[in-house]
Amino acid sequence: TLAGLSAWWLGGGLLTVAALLSGVTVWVLGQIWWGQHGTPPLTKCVSIPESLRFDCFPERSTVVTRELCEARGCCFVDGDWPSGSARGVPWCFYPPDFPSYTLGSLNETELGVRGFLTRKAKTYYPRDVVKLQLSVEFETDARLHVKITDATKPRYEVPLDVPPATKRAENPLYTIEFSKEPFGLIVKRKSSGTVLLNTTVAPLFFADQFLQISTVLPSTFIYGLGEHRSNFLHSLEWNTLTFWARDVPPTESFNLYGVHPFYLAMERDGASHGVFLMNSNAMEVVLQPAPALTWRPVGGILDFYIFLGPDPNLVLQQYQQVIGFPAMPPFWGLGFHLCRWGYGTTLQFYNIYAFFSQAAQWNDIDYMDGYRDFTIDSQKFGTLPQLVEDLHKHGQHYVMILDPGISSTQPPGSYWPYDEGLKRGIFINSTQGKPLIGKVWPGFTAFPDFSNLNTHQWWLENLDRFHSLVPFDGLWIDMNEPSNFVDGSTAGCSQEELDKPPYVPAVLGNSLSAKTICASSRQNASVHYNLHNLYGLMEAKATASALVKIRGKRPFVISRSSFPSQGRYSGHWLGDNRSEWKDMVCSIPGVLSFSLFGIPLVGADICGFSGSTSEELCTRWMQLGAFYPFARNHNTQDAQDPSAFSPAARTAMKTALEVRYALLPYLYSLFHRAHLQGDTVARPLFFEFPKDVATYSIDRQFLWGRGLLLTPVLEPGVNSVIGYFPRGLWYDYYTVRACSPSDHSGENLKIAAPLDHINVHVREGTILPTQKLGGSTSVGSGNALHLIAALSQNANAWGDLYWDDGESLDTFAKGDYSYLVFNVTQVRRASLPCCGVTSKLPTVVPLVTNVIHSGGTTSGLAESVTQSVCNPRCL
Repeated sequence: TLAGLSAWWLGGGLLTVAALLSGVTVWVLGQIWWGQHGTPPLTKCVSIPESLRFDCFPERSTVVTRELCEARGCCFVDGDWPSGSARGVPWCFYPPDFPSYTLGSLNETELGVRGFLTRKAKTYYPRDVVKLQLSVEFETDARLHVKITDATKPRYEVPLDVPPATKRAENPLYTIEFSKEPFGLIVKRKSSGTVLLNTTVAPLFFADQFLQISTVLPSTFIYGLGEHRSNFLHSLEWNTLTFWARDVPPTESFNLYGVHPFYLAMERDGASHGVFLMNSNAMEVVLQPAPALTWRPVGGILDFYIFLGPDPNLVLQQYQQVIGFPAMPPFWGLGFHLCRWGYGTTLQFYNIYAFFSQAAQWNDIDYMDGYRDFTIDSQKFGTLPQLVEDLHKHGQHYVMILDPGISSTQPPGSYWPYDEGLKRGIFINSTQGKPLIGKVWPGFTAFPDFSNLNTHQWWLENLDRFHSLVPFDGLWIDMNEPSNFVDGSTAGCSQEELDKPPYVPAVLGNSLSAKTICASSRQNASVHYNLHNLYGLMEAKATASALVKIRGKRPFVISRSSFPSQGRYSGHWLGDNRSEWKDMVCSIPGVLSFSLFGIPLVGADICGFSGSTSEELCTRWMQLGAFYPFARNHNTQDAQDPSAFSPAARTAMKTALEVRYALLPYLYSLFHRAHLQGDTVARPLFFEFPKDVATYSIDRQFLWGRGLLLTPVLEPGVNSVIGYFPRGLWYDYYTVRACSPSDHSGENLKIAAPLDHINVHVREGTILPTQKLGGSTSVGSGNALHLIAALSQNANAWGDLYWDDGESLDTFAKGDYSYLVFNVTQVRRASLPCCGVTSKLPTVVPLVTNVIHSGGTTSGLAESVTQSVCNPRCL
């Protein structure tokens, strides 16, 4: 028995040893295989869907390896980057248990709640802020304010004048929930339960120079987030958008001239909301197909405003209640503007001005002596003052360019702007405490510090002295990112962390100093690292203020660089585009995006700035540009302006401009609504048809206000265009014929578009105030006003007209205006022509005119209005 038992144990032992050896062999071979092919990912990593992988290693200059990724405590799963610069699904991403902040107890405040966040584990970026303060304020029923900042010491915050909340919202449209560990917040729409924000999906970072917070999105319909060249509807296919003001011709995937960290989202049921991160530091926004979004600034604080709408128009009104409503432009500023870089002499300039007798005339840097601000080339432009006076005698206006760079190389005592600026200490300084010197058009230059109020006074005095020589009407401020032809300065930049931060967003040039000044530069309000994106805004504010004091009238300013609240001080043009069809196509999303940003006075360089345009392209672009809110043809040296083309092309261009000029009362009234309450002027179709999902991606058509639909031709060699017509009646502006899509939905319709024609349609139920052509762009021109009424299928329509003297300050506040609302409430059917008539003007019939307010400047206005309508029942 003992022998048998020993034999059993021996056999079992051998089997056990064999099994163990087999297991060890498999393990060893497995380790060798995984060592060659990558270790097996943990279950917690594999379980994360690709679309919800949040990038743990966003540095673009580094090839991500397993060792680098796992050193950060993150998941690594091998993959392939797509070709080009765009990045796809992250290889290195956060696991669900990645350390984050913990929320302690929340305390009620007068306006909301307050609490503290603490972090126990350090992250992989230096100088974590271990304790944060969370403040949530229920500011209005439709506005929620969430602020996260250092609990122990102050940090830089954007110096915008935002309205203080005075009481807690009584019936908010939102609810907010908190996750304590890891910290996160969830904002829902109370009526539908739709989750608008959910920051629990990825860890919160708050280091000194690296902040990051992510959220899922309720849909894939995201707009805004500028300034970038893209479709109006953003792609969520691993799309990184960089925010750092930069001088570069508009190009996809690059950070451009301005910074607007605001997005508008459409929800699945047609409701809308918006989110604004008030942060002026360099940052990235990453969009991914979850759908989700990640904010990644490199300084400042996390200061969010969430706007509940629920209508997209209301979202923008609520956003502009925070950043400020746009200024009311002068009436003449809505006319056609003509400019070029390359008017070699006053005579060349005069010849163009004589050809375009109603256009506002502009000068680029040609007029300057050595490209120096506040100077005139006495040889080539010595008669410029007389020419401007002649423009004024003919009811025209004049706009000239100014760059912020001030020449620093003139002999002492010979150039007052630099001498006096140096004396007053108004220039941006280097880390050595002396004016930072860069290089722009006049050569070596210093840069005014517009965060210093003393600089505003110096700027005013320079403009006043120059205006006494050349009585300009408006100013074009360019190169104000600020642009610099050398990176940083002539002496380079420091090697400190402001110039070489731990994380550099995906900026063009891979450096914060690329084609601008050093981030370490010292300004009155803070370091340039914090203020760079505000430079154009601060210059626009100083310029608009100076123009008011000098002229005593509404300022007209067009700026290249911009930031939220810019619309209070200036308009914007979309930069140095190219004379290509693609650039014309991209101008519509650009215009619509700036409508979201509260800068309604916006347009692109018509016919393209650089390169040589063709007659067909310029004709089509002039037709489209006639409906930019800001309409300017501007081109570079040796390019062709509109006068260079055939009589047929010039006639087609003139016809489009005549439509614009006829519609100026309508356009002016739209700007009044923008100024008064934040309405859009150029408007996306989905703003009027938020339930029609087919309109969400349309950016080749747009509306003026609620009532005018523009369908331009955007390709060469065609004589028709396909446009989307939402449900309802749409009248051809020229022929009064009506088209009617399906009773239940809109549809795409093919419409004729010969080379001399841009399609303009009037929405049913709209009354358009128009003016008779002739004279100048002046309210007091004496041109008769008319109404065009496009009746709905129920035979009604309404419209309005805001009218003042076109240039005085604060006319609305002072009551110096007339505002009329027009209604069609009853018509005699027999007196109306059919909509299919071919006559240019429909029959005139009576309308009901309600004078809402009549000020002292436009008495007798109602008597000068005639009306015209047509009968939709003839369809």
